[in-house]
Amino acid sequence: MRIFHVMATNVLGTELKVCCRDPLTGFYRDGFCRTGPGDTGLHTVCAQMTREFLDFSVLDGNDLVTPHPEWEFPGLEPGDKWCVCVTRWKDALERGVAPPVDLEGTHASALEFVTLEQLQAHALK
Repeated sequence: MRIFHVMATNVLGTELKVCCRDPLTGFYRDGFCRTGPGDTGLHTVCAQMTREFLDFSVLDGNDLVTPHPEWEFPGLEPGDKWCVCVTRWKDALERGVAPPVDLEGTHASALEFVTLEQLQAHALK
């Protein structure tokens, strides 16, 4: 079986850029915040981790700090970029702890849940 990849677009309408390769992120662990069948969490937002977001995530039941090698998950620290679930990012936004976003690395499908203006207000400088 051959898998063909269609060019994914970001929230700016241009070609989706790599979010991060160290640590290697993405639902498909290819560095991109692409989504597809099986990605029920919609890991489409390329975000730079902050202590506030990591603490919020742990308290909300999603520990992004503890390494899980069995899932190819290194554990994250402030400053790391990671493809986060769009609904988790939106929850963090509503609680005032949304991490900065790499707009070029954030998949266009995130716009089904949050507005471009919300993302732009938290864009990485």
